[in-house]
Amino acid sequence: MQASFGEEIPFQSKLGLDREASGFSSTITRRFVIAPSFSIYGGVAGLYDYGPVGCAVKANLLNRWRSHFIIEEDMLEVDCSCVTPEAVLEASGHVAKFQDLMVKEEGTGTCFRADHLLEEHMEKLMEKEKNEDKKKEYAAVVARIDDFSPLELEETMAKYRVLSPEGKPVSAPFPFNLMFAISIGPTGMYKGFLRPETAQSIFTNFKRLLEFQGGKLPFAAAQIGRAFRNEIAPRSGVLRVREFEMCEIEHFVKENEKSHPKFVTVKDIKLPLFPQEQQLGSGKLLSCTLGEAVEHGIIANETLGYFIGRTYLFLTESGVKTDKIRFRQHMKNEMAHYACDCWDAEMLTSYGWIECVGIADRSCFDLSQHSMKSNETLVAYEQYKDGPRVVEALEVEVNKGLVGKALRGDAKLLAPYIESLDEAGKIALKQELESGQAKITAGGKELTLTPEMLTIKKVEKKVSGENFFPHVIEPSFGVGRILYAILEQNFYTREDSAAAAADEKDKSKKGDVKRAVLSLPPHLAPVQCSVLPLLDKDEFNAIIPRIVSSLKAERLSTKVDSTGQAIGRRYARTDEIGIPFGITIDHQTLENDTVTLRERDTTAQLRVPIAELALLIRDLCEGRQAWQALLDSKKYPHHQ
Repeated sequence: MQASFGEEIPFQSKLGLDREASGFSSTITRRFVIAPSFSIYGGVAGLYDYGPVGCAVKANLLNRWRSHFIIEEDMLEVDCSCVTPEAVLEASGHVAKFQDLMVKEEGTGTCFRADHLLEEHMEKLMEKEKNEDKKKEYAAVVARIDDFSPLELEETMAKYRVLSPEGKPVSAPFPFNLMFAISIGPTGMYKGFLRPETAQSIFTNFKRLLEFQGGKLPFAAAQIGRAFRNEIAPRSGVLRVREFEMCEIEHFVKENEKSHPKFVTVKDIKLPLFPQEQQLGSGKLLSCTLGEAVEHGIIANETLGYFIGRTYLFLTESGVKTDKIRFRQHMKNEMAHYACDCWDAEMLTSYGWIECVGIADRSCFDLSQHSMKSNETLVAYEQYKDGPRVVEALEVEVNKGLVGKALRGDAKLLAPYIESLDEAGKIALKQELESGQAKITAGGKELTLTPEMLTIKKVEKKVSGENFFPHVIEPSFGVGRILYAILEQNFYTREDSAAAAADEKDKSKKGDVKRAVLSLPPHLAPVQCSVLPLLDKDEFNAIIPRIVSSLKAERLSTKVDSTGQAIGRRYARTDEIGIPFGITIDHQTLENDTVTLRERDTTAQLRVPIAELALLIRDLCEGRQAWQALLDSKKYPHHQ
């Protein structure tokens, strides 16, 4: 079904880049951007190391994220433990539900993720199949894989005779929890996990954060940190790994107050949306403004729309191409039962469309769950603006003598439990007691209550305000995936005949030398500028410290290359790792104190006085000055 506003646009299925043929994979490994961990011992699937280039780019991306969200939005930043007690993740549902379906190869016991094995099998069938009806049948299976129940997955794998990559039979699918289990302390009695996400510690610190905020809503808390998932069969390089960096925001807001005062600043941004109706209908993207999407109910509310807009700005300013990003709405069967709406920012890579950011309205699920399990009241309080009200409420009276006698040492757990109950919880408890007894979990222990222990009755009371569980809008960023998408989308090769002419060995291939270029935005580049003396001579090298000192005074990172190799080769090395500007000291520098300033993508050069160099590069890196505008202005002479 087509929406009555905006326009439909098609989209690519894969980035037009062959990782191997283009040299992308070899470049990022050879220049130690990202490489497999522990490779001298054979490596471990799903574990990767960031080298000097990757580490610098990731740090710049995180600094940009912190500035774009935490600083600009006045968020409260926390840095919490990676080691998480089992009780926390039981409350959040991770212990019971954070799992994928796995199969084992008969004979060897090798493990595979069941849905991935089925998907790869169906894609191979589609490649070989000539019959169009059969192709559609196979495509329909691939489209539904994420929706299959364990039984449906088992039946489908049996129907299409799915085997292991070695052609051997596999077991029926069975669940595997993706968390890394650990023992806390020397006895091994206290169970825990390495956290699978960074969000839960924000919820468990809600009372402290609310107090820090003066008890006022809305407010947002954020965390940047590591998370761990014990993937069954990691694949797609760094896109599915076992240890990764996340940036998560929890924006706390009252349920019926999800408008946003700054929505007006993003409402006119036109985005490529892939809502539920488009996925079920034409299969094309819907290009419309955020204002239109919220007005027509495609995006649930302004606060969710605001964070979608801010996410789009962050990603595109960080180097994601505008035609290689889309926002896909979760289908109804994908969304958790407590979620109001959920969108993924997906980026186009050579692996296809990859989810890199999830932006969800999670209602009040997390705070209510942790309140119930911990017996801590994780609520906000709002005073009525029109003064006190007389309301009907349920009141719980405890027969302390009977409770003390029946529960003994556990009796102290009952009061915090009752305090954490909202009206719905009290009604549910009353109904259970009326049936003869109620079983509750308080302080991690199961307690049995009888009607004689508690009296729950309606009373009228005067109240000045109300306690409520805030709802949460949660943008969650996968840093490694975003970084990979940026690297791939900004990688290209070009002919460099000048470098070939300068290299004696390549003279016969003049005009046929391919140079890799990583076209990163200057603020994301691992180094802002290279300093290259034309020749490795004392008179040239003597000028290097003065230039480097002036650049570092403006907080610009530098890389000096005085190896004496041909200047074309040295330019090519800096282009490969994304350095946007190159400074060359040459004979003219000795005469008039000017240097050449080369820009990576245009390869155009200007002659700039050393005294003006640092401020100019700072303005170029911070976006206050555009390179093309500088070329057009003719303020500085062009250098051939």
